[in-house]
Amino acid sequence: MRKVWAVVRREFVERVRRRWFWIMALVGPLFFGAVFVLPTVLARGGVRNIAVVDATAGTLGGRITDSLNASHAFEAVRVPAGRGVIDSLTGQVEHQRISGFLILTDAAVDSGRAEYRGSNVSGFGAMRALERVVGEAVSAVRLERAGVDPKVVAEARRPIQLTTHPIGGRSVAGETAAQSFSLAYFMGIILYTAILLYGINVMSSVLEEKTTRIVEVLVSSLRPFELMVGKVLGVGAVSILQFLIWGVGARLLLARRASPVAASDAADEIFQVPHVSGATLAIFMAYFLGGFFLYSAMFAAVGAMSSTEQEARQAQQPVAWLLVLSFISMFALLNDPNSTLAVTLSLVPLSSPIAMPVRWAAGNIPGYEIALSLVILVGSIIGVTWTAARIYRVGILMTGKRPNLRELVRWVRA
Repeated sequence: MRKVWAVVRREFVERVRRRWFWIMALVGPLFFGAVFVLPTVLARGGVRNIAVVDATAGTLGGRITDSLNASHAFEAVRVPAGRGVIDSLTGQVEHQRISGFLILTDAAVDSGRAEYRGSNVSGFGAMRALERVVGEAVSAVRLERAGVDPKVVAEARRPIQLTTHPIGGRSVAGETAAQSFSLAYFMGIILYTAILLYGINVMSSVLEEKTTRIVEVLVSSLRPFELMVGKVLGVGAVSILQFLIWGVGARLLLARRASPVAASDAADEIFQVPHVSGATLAIFMAYFLGGFFLYSAMFAAVGAMSSTEQEARQAQQPVAWLLVLSFISMFALLNDPNSTLAVTLSLVPLSSPIAMPVRWAAGNIPGYEIALSLVILVGSIIGVTWTAARIYRVGILMTGKRPNLRELVRWVRA
């Protein structure tokens, strides 16, 4: 045990002393905060300058122009239809003087047809807002023609505000759906990124010592299994320290959020600070450690059986793809945390380190499922570590051609 502790201390001190560790530790909260904030801010875009070509016989064009200006997403100018107006506006769009123009005729009220021409029609948010404004104005005109007061209809159709209250071990009064989604999404990204990066760090450390022949000196004083376990535990300790730094940094950033984000209605609707309870933190750490030990053992075996960095990059792809598939499945878990697919993925040890925390954050999970998942995960860690240790024991001192599957089986049986 003393030899294992010496390897753990060496791996920990060597990584903590590096400048890049502290750079990533300090920049990490900013990066993960940008994952939430930037897509919302960038999706909003700027104010669009558009023209409303009014070929209607009534007041529809003026209503739509006023509504567009009141939406704060457009600056609209009403232009009466006439000869050469479309060509003139097309030239202004081509010279980027305006963003586009909306063509309105009486067919907008009769058949619900309108046309927009612009330099950019791929902005879903802006096009959706434009369609909503036009639709509301057209509906108001139709109601007036039918003798119905549009204000009465608008009052009757006033939307409700649904407050969500999750029921279960992590119940939080007043927790919104956006907060549950943010917590699950954030946990999924953190787990995927951390397990992959730190697993690759273990593989790189093994490969570096193998190619520089340092391992030949190390195995003369300790067993290969002790060396592998020490490496995994040392890198794991570094990851826990970095998580603590990230947690403190994220707490400080969330306590003093920038005013542009707080002032943005769209950002507040999507980016809501999730509540992290003690049970959620325990689930996160348990599955992070389980996933880290499981995948780090596999990455260590990959590094031991590779002779060059190129071989290691090729050999690591199957292991990395297992994590990628688990991350992609996260979106299906968020949609229905209690589906058969979600339950299966949370029990399979290769995907449970990401699937189970995401399910926990997104919905209510029975306690026996968490216990069963952890038991299977721990048993898999023992089995994978035993297999990886036997591959590590033989491969750490071998160079040359990378072993095939049959040779790996022989190494395990040896």
